[in-house]
Amino acid sequence: MIQTLDLRGSHLTRAELLARVPRAQVDIGAAVSRVEPLIADVRERGSVALVDQAERFDGVRPSHVRIPPERIQDALTNLPPEVKRALLESINRVQQATAAQVPPERVTTLATGATVTQRWSPVSRVGLYVPGGKAVYPSSVVMNVVAAQVAGVEHIALASPAQREFSGEVHPTILAAAALLGITEVYAMGGAGAIAALAYGVADIELEPVDVITGPGNVFVAAAKRVVNGVVGIDAEAGTTEIVIIADATAVPDFVASDLISQAEHDEAAASVLITDSPDLAEAVRASLQRLVPVTGNRDRVVAALGGPQSAIILVDDSDMAVAVSNAYGPEHLELHTAHNATLVSQIRNAGAIFVGPYSPVSLGDYIAGSNHVLPTGGSARYTSGLGAYAFLRAQQIVEYSADALRDVQLPVVALAEAEQLPGHGDAVTIRFS
Repeated sequence: MIQTLDLRGSHLTRAELLARVPRAQVDIGAAVSRVEPLIADVRERGSVALVDQAERFDGVRPSHVRIPPERIQDALTNLPPEVKRALLESINRVQQATAAQVPPERVTTLATGATVTQRWSPVSRVGLYVPGGKAVYPSSVVMNVVAAQVAGVEHIALASPAQREFSGEVHPTILAAAALLGITEVYAMGGAGAIAALAYGVADIELEPVDVITGPGNVFVAAAKRVVNGVVGIDAEAGTTEIVIIADATAVPDFVASDLISQAEHDEAAASVLITDSPDLAEAVRASLQRLVPVTGNRDRVVAALGGPQSAIILVDDSDMAVAVSNAYGPEHLELHTAHNATLVSQIRNAGAIFVGPYSPVSLGDYIAGSNHVLPTGGSARYTSGLGAYAFLRAQQIVEYSADALRDVQLPVVALAEAEQLPGHGDAVTIRFS
């Protein structure tokens, strides 16, 4: 069901570890050539192209791309009470945790009359993408919208694929989540076409271009983000989901197996990886998987994901080696099930989010922990972060010098300008004191 990779006794360099860790094979570059015509089509034909693409890829022709406000409110009215309560709790917790990500304005006084103010300014308009393939993701509405709202973004447009079972409209649970957050600009469009529409705008449906596009999606969404990156900002080129669990002999096998299954049910290419220094735990987790997988709700998808080359049980010599393997992998989600979690947390450098202890499963973070579940995949946690308010903020420096403060640094400015053979730079200062 799941392969075993035995690294015990080996002394691998970082490069060798990067080559050995199991990884989903997602070739975003190969998908670029397939999405470029779709993007060009939307730029040329606007909403007509979006409707044609919905029919081609989603099996339905929406009667309207932009969802009428009354339909959004109807969805909220019909939302089951228990789902509404859960979404409100999620919104509250994510708002609280995200507020910590907005830095305060700071003024640095370098000399009398010389200040540099550091402030963080939100972009004006963002486009948020919510996927609609194998599952429904109102939680992604919460994660994207709350981060943007806490950052102070004024205008938010939300896009999600047209649903055949709902007559070409966005899934009502997605609409209800948008309504709870006060979002009224929602579009039934998906895939590369949606990314193009958000980036370039669509005049015939009064969709204005955005400044930043965020949100998860399949390989074609990721490829489309690559194409429009530079026209707009993007959060990341997201790949398939992944979990790494570091566990020792103290871990509960059923807990570990259940968490591996929870990620595997997302997608056949999802990666579920256990790193352990305990062969006994490895066998116990394998036995748990054999018992739990046949009775899980998305069995076929889980079997495919666990049996793929991207999933594995990795045997290591000790906790230091487990940390080294995990840091080389740079997982989207990392769980720690050991007797020394606090020590391991201090050693982890590369992970989108870290879930500590047996009662902090990744599924908690997916919904209601307060953390954001839009996280870096494919090893990109080694150099980038998950979604947060900072994705919508730009650092700006405000420089203000008085005449006396500028006079005090006149000579250094002139000296550096002459050293760089840019005399006009120096003249721009000295002319003020001629």
